[in-house]
Amino acid sequence: MPKDNRKNLNTARRVKSQAQKKTKWRTTGLLALAGLLFIALFFMLSRPQAKSLDAVRLADNPSLGSASARVTIVEYADFGCTSCRAWHNAGILDQIRALYGDKVQFVWKDFPVITAQSPKAAEAGQCAFDQGKFWEYHDLLFAKAPALGVSNLKDYAIQVGLDSTKFNQCLDSGQNQAKVDQSLNEAQRQYAFPGTPSFLVNGKKLIGPPSFETLKSTIDAILAEG
Repeated sequence: MPKDNRKNLNTARRVKSQAQKKTKWRTTGLLALAGLLFIALFFMLSRPQAKSLDAVRLADNPSLGSASARVTIVEYADFGCTSCRAWHNAGILDQIRALYGDKVQFVWKDFPVITAQSPKAAEAGQCAFDQGKFWEYHDLLFAKAPALGVSNLKDYAIQVGLDSTKFNQCLDSGQNQAKVDQSLNEAQRQYAFPGTPSFLVNGKKLIGPPSFETLKSTIDAILAEG
């Protein structure tokens, strides 16, 4: 075979071999991508499906005291926040409720911005609220913080006597994420609170954890207005 023909033949073989390798790698890549998509689809389908929250649930918040109270205190707080926990442990809310009784209502809203675990802990609190045991769960989360991983949150649900199947379904599905996001958006966009905890007293901003004396004087001034 002439030298030029052999050279052309070798070149053709080399080009064909390179083309085959490219095709092989392309096929391998497509198969790997298909595998990843299948795995992602499997986990999406196996995840519990969340139910859409209606307007009534979105407007509902954990509260203590009468809805007809003359003074409403709203706390925007985070279960992973050390200042929130310290304010809770100081017992200021208990003192206020003991002093004013039905004249004061206290409302909790989520402001989960302190730790990576805070948003899921906020959802867990709302899942406990769905079963009528928010405050028991609220107290336990503050007692156990900073252990707020998903497995911890599920263990605490059992400890306060929640239906664990319903709770886990609620938490795993992100059932109450929309509710948590609603309160978070209020705190950040509507009120521009700089941090947690932050408070509203009859709609008036009160930033930072107030002392008993500060909260008492604020309430007294509102009550004195008649």
